[in-house]
Amino acid sequence: MTDEYKTIKGMSEGFYSEKRSKFLAFAHHVDSLDEVKELLAQYRKKYYDARHVCYAYMLGAEYTEFRANDDGEPSSTAGKPILGQINSNELTDILIIVVRYYGGVNLGTSGLIVAYREAAADAIAHAAVETRQVEEVVTYDFPYVMMNDVMRVVKEMQPRIVGQTYDNTCQIRLSIRKSEVEQLRKRLEKLAWS
Repeated sequence: MTDEYKTIKGMSEGFYSEKRSKFLAFAHHVDSLDEVKELLAQYRKKYYDARHVCYAYMLGAEYTEFRANDDGEPSSTAGKPILGQINSNELTDILIIVVRYYGGVNLGTSGLIVAYREAAADAIAHAAVETRQVEEVVTYDFPYVMMNDVMRVVKEMQPRIVGQTYDNTCQIRLSIRKSEVEQLRKRLEKLAWS
């Protein structure tokens, strides 16, 4: 099981031109389907005069939530080549939108596939790709007297503290790399028995 994935930082742009048709590509880091919908609405509004606003996205570290859309281009000539670039670069949490301005000359299906693929590839080439870790949150409840022991485990394993409450019963929420979750749980549970 891998606990890393690749995505891009922020956004980047790409461009491709063929027989006077212009293909403007925009790659965005996205974290949710709502973000995808919001960006699509913005681009459709901004490029209202474009012939097509095609896109593909991939969400989640498991690469399970994705979609490709041809926006009126012949079937599988726009969205699939864009998604193909996302897949071949092993990226996720990404949306690539390619806006096409028609140049008056039909490109044919193979020409369209090449154009959308190259525009998406150019946007990825200009993007800052980064590797991120898949994290999981571990919640642990303990009496206040165990505070020092719990904090020692936190110091040694270095999870991110995402929440904590101190009362008669304390609670700490720790975010840690998925591959280290079991080890963290075992070490915290062992404290209760020592």
